[in-house]
Amino acid sequence: MPAGEKSLTQVDELYGTWFIDYASYVILERAVPHMHDGLKPVQRRILHVLRELDDGRLHKVANIAGNATAYHPHGPVAIEDAIVQLGQKKLLLDTQGNWGNPLTADPAAASRYIEARLSDFAREVLFSPKITTWQLSYDGRRKEPVTLPVKFPLVLAQGVEGIAVGLACRILPHNFIELCDASIAALRGESFSLVPDFPSGGILDASDYQGGARGGRVRVRARIEIRDRTTLAITEIPYGATTVSVMDSILAANEKGKLKIARLDDNTARDIEILVRLPPGADPAQTLQALYAFTECEVSIAPNSCVIDENRPRFLAVEDLVRASAARTRDLLQRELEIQLDELQEKWHFSSLEKIFIEKRVYRLIEDCETWEAVLETIAEGLKPHLRGLQRAVTQEDIIRLTEIRIKRISKYNKFKADELLKSLENEIREVKRYLSSLTRCAIRHFRELRERFGPGRERRAEITSFERVVAARVVMASEKLYVNRADGFAGFALKKHEEVGPCSRLDDFIVFRPDGTMSVSRVDEKIFVGKNPIHIEIYSKDKARFYTMIYRDGTGGACLAKKFQVSGVTRDKVYDLTRGVKGTRVLFLAAHDSEDQTKFLVRLHFRLEGLRLRRLYVDFDFGGLTVKSRGAVGNIVTRKPVQRISRLRKR
Repeated sequence: MPAGEKSLTQVDELYGTWFIDYASYVILERAVPHMHDGLKPVQRRILHVLRELDDGRLHKVANIAGNATAYHPHGPVAIEDAIVQLGQKKLLLDTQGNWGNPLTADPAAASRYIEARLSDFAREVLFSPKITTWQLSYDGRRKEPVTLPVKFPLVLAQGVEGIAVGLACRILPHNFIELCDASIAALRGESFSLVPDFPSGGILDASDYQGGARGGRVRVRARIEIRDRTTLAITEIPYGATTVSVMDSILAANEKGKLKIARLDDNTARDIEILVRLPPGADPAQTLQALYAFTECEVSIAPNSCVIDENRPRFLAVEDLVRASAARTRDLLQRELEIQLDELQEKWHFSSLEKIFIEKRVYRLIEDCETWEAVLETIAEGLKPHLRGLQRAVTQEDIIRLTEIRIKRISKYNKFKADELLKSLENEIREVKRYLSSLTRCAIRHFRELRERFGPGRERRAEITSFERVVAARVVMASEKLYVNRADGFAGFALKKHEEVGPCSRLDDFIVFRPDGTMSVSRVDEKIFVGKNPIHIEIYSKDKARFYTMIYRDGTGGACLAKKFQVSGVTRDKVYDLTRGVKGTRVLFLAAHDSEDQTKFLVRLHFRLEGLRLRRLYVDFDFGGLTVKSRGAVGNIVTRKPVQRISRLRKR
């Protein structure tokens, strides 16, 4: 094998390895949330830093970002953006200052001017250091959580979007109260269903949501009120849109002639209010439908519920995420209760030892001991007669702790308080054991308490309903007129000095028939070439039945043929031949009709006079005897004689 070829193979393998490493890093460490806590790494590190800084007071975002750089291997600007996004969701952070407005696209103030701290909800559900699994930070100097022990389906409450290498994640936000109820239903083994909810409100059609799995889709509409005949008011906008993007889309649709407005007034302050002013004579109901059809007043969102589980991406439905979160919450509560039980039992054990050590005056036995070993042995022997009620064996560490009790504590020892302490510890131990024996009920109570404490003010914003898709062609306003310049062969709505064809919109198509027997369908435009001297042009609609009758000469000296046909299934700007395509073919007569009944009529064919000895110089032809065929049909022979002209007659 040539040396160069071998070198190319090695470079290919090298780049392949680098690409896989980069793709894995982006998926696992940047773009996709973890299933256990619903957080991306940067969000997890920010919350961990806030926990370290937490003293109940607000911290400057610049300081938070600076501390987070010790854990996150990126610059403070990216971290500050992530902090602002967390703060705007109004769930995990209490904020102060100008944090911007995602509904109006107003940016937040500089990081040195805004402050944040953990919310009460975050303190309640995010942290439990004793059951957290830790790992070294990227530089090995600190420890950070692998995942936070979150006891709530956080990823569904906040929603998340991320784009990785060959992978995208889009989990829509859901209602806080409904998530609590769904978690309770999951713990009980009951069925439930969830649909998204958006802080911007709007009208939601989730009939094709499919549980947030790939392939599903939701449609969201703005809430639009008809104030009067000249004013529409937009008071809620779709998720992901802003007042700026909505108004820009309305102005763009107006410029393209898809709807007509007089002006836009943005009165948005605390609440959204965009007033759409209509010109005189405009139909508010039709304009409302046009807003849904041509602007960001209606959007379609495709969810893609992807999370990291066991160090790889997984696609899970919303219901699966809720059930997994509820089960993990129960496990975390179990681990917390087990640790609490061990601590209570340990505290009860030492309090009992301390009671024996002081009340039985065991401490006096060590007065004559001369060595440390003798002290420990003496205390152990003095405790032996009184150890019957203890729940575990006395260790050397227990005895060492007894030697550390100060004389002041021994001198002020209160037997009544000691008994009360032991009694309260025993009550707490019984209560914790009772919780451990009914973990499901304990987890259900946890979610009920979250709903009661943090649910008020988080009621559903988006209205759930179903609505039909607005067909653009049905609501577009016919605000233009189509004109044709037959001599030069152009058609369009900008040719206002030429022959008018009829009203149209910029979304309409028009059909044109040419003298050589060809036909084409094109989109209405300012000016488009259609061929010189077209014999017929009109607005075309594939949903409207339209019949055509035609007589053409087949070639230079061929026979005259007649056909009756419809036009359907066409491709824009493609030229179709309605004849056999013989050179010299000419269309002698063509008429358009709204129904098949209108195609039953007579025409009179007048023959040329040169050198002909005819009794009659004309012949009548009845189209009523023809059947409707496809546009590609050749047609029936009318005459083989040369025709001078054709005129239409009333049927006798």
